[in-house]
Amino acid sequence: MRVVILQPSYLPWLGYFDQLYKSDIFVLYDDVQYDKHGWRNRNRIKTPQGLQWLTVPVLTHGLGKPTNREVRIKPGDPWQRKHLHALRSSYGKAPAFAEIFPRIEGWLSKDWELLWELNLAGLHLLCDLLGVVREIRLSSEMNIGGEKTERLIGICLALGADRYLTGDAARTYVDDAAFAAAGIRLEFHGYHHPTYPQLHGEFAPHLSIIDLLMHHGSRSLEILVDRSHRETGGAHP
Repeated sequence: MRVVILQPSYLPWLGYFDQLYKSDIFVLYDDVQYDKHGWRNRNRIKTPQGLQWLTVPVLTHGLGKPTNREVRIKPGDPWQRKHLHALRSSYGKAPAFAEIFPRIEGWLSKDWELLWELNLAGLHLLCDLLGVVREIRLSSEMNIGGEKTERLIGICLALGADRYLTGDAARTYVDDAAFAAAGIRLEFHGYHHPTYPQLHGEFAPHLSIIDLLMHHGSRSLEILVDRSHRETGGAHP
């Protein structure tokens, strides 16, 4: 049984959902330190003028080293209106816009106070749009202690996992020997990014999943899933 553990992110990229798809249980790492310069509150889309960041304004001043669960969204900022306008103007002519945009609008139009809650609801919505059904757990509800590798192993053992799939960046900090000693096979994602028909000129990779969904709607999952992984023991062929 394979477990994937990832932090909550705003409108994540394709590789995030490929990892989720290849999991048996997906754990949202919601109670680790917030990454102020990462993907927790932002992602990119493609516009007629080029790539554009969609950033959720957050309040972190004075919080020291907050966890993902502690970060609040800045009140009074019209970020939702800006993001919806950017999506409408960038993808209004995309083939699946009429299918996807109303669902995204309904999600973004709610009064969100906590970033992790926005991202969790967005994750469920995007999985639904992709047609992916997985068990999603919150690390904060599992009561597993430890730091870094020790805690990751603890989560895997608590769930009965014998495989842990992680991103390639983890090669620099994950203790391979500790996973092996725990009887857990450590797997690195190695995602092969697909190309697909896309508006606004030359193809741009590594965008938010919203770019793929706006262009290909219900076919998006078929496009994003890395087929090469299926040949090396992928959990869900």
